[in-house]
Amino acid sequence: MLMFIIRRLLQTIPVIVGVTFVVFIIMHLVPGDPAVLMAGEGASKEAIQSLRESLGLDRPLYIQYFDYLIHIFQGDFGVSLKNSKPVLDEILVRLPITMELAFYSILITIVLGMIAGIISAVKQYTLTDIGVMIIALLGISLPSFWFGLMMMYLFSVKLQILPVAGWESWQNIILPAVTLGAGGAAIVARMTRSSMLEVIRQDYVRTARAKGLRERVIIYKHALRNALIPVITVVGLQFGALLGGTVIVESIFAINGLGRMIVDSIRMRDLPMVQGGVLVASLIFVIVNLLVDIFYRFFNKRIELN
Repeated sequence: MLMFIIRRLLQTIPVIVGVTFVVFIIMHLVPGDPAVLMAGEGASKEAIQSLRESLGLDRPLYIQYFDYLIHIFQGDFGVSLKNSKPVLDEILVRLPITMELAFYSILITIVLGMIAGIISAVKQYTLTDIGVMIIALLGISLPSFWFGLMMMYLFSVKLQILPVAGWESWQNIILPAVTLGAGGAAIVARMTRSSMLEVIRQDYVRTARAKGLRERVIIYKHALRNALIPVITVVGLQFGALLGGTVIVESIFAINGLGRMIVDSIRMRDLPMVQGGVLVASLIFVIVNLLVDIFYRFFNKRIELN
């Protein structure tokens, strides 16, 4: 297990390099000059050129990229072009908020999705099964930004029982977490149903029923454990989707997290901030996938970790 973890961590190095390269190139292809945005519309050409030279933006792209890469591996994410603050410090302030939002969202995804999937599988082809799958289909189909706005309109504007925006109390968590976790819960529900239906048809489940075990014991002790392997895969992928979804949800609900920081930085052409934020989000996704592989082995000892 230790060697597996070490190998996977070493494999993250080319992933990090690839992410930095793609984000670096994309941000330099976006129209607009960061120096112009920083200097202001009334700045002279000499002032703008001087600012570009001080920021190193006048150098060839490949030199800028390799210089950035060297600093990244030294733990230096650079300085924000917007406020001249260290990028890493800004990320560390915003990251806990985003991780908290992602945690509650993935909790909703897992709990609601698995409960709905199990109920749907146990009551296959009944009205309950059909109703759950219709709701799941709607959850997958509805865009998160539209769903979030509708939730805000209903619970904040009309009913006035939840706050519109912010991140000060537990009430502020409900709408963003449900908005972010609803689509994932629908996907997990469909996968759990499919996996459970496959498992409960196996011979060992029939044997357990023949021995007279209670149905609840058969479902939760025997069937569910073996049905979790593909579900864990989906949950791991959904965590990555949640990190991407925070960009939209944090903007809708005015949450000062990592996702909103990236959006604001893209608007301001703050290259170091965008690159740092995307890099940290990518690292989190890689770590989550590593944990998913470890959970595979925990739930099924026959799986080899390579």
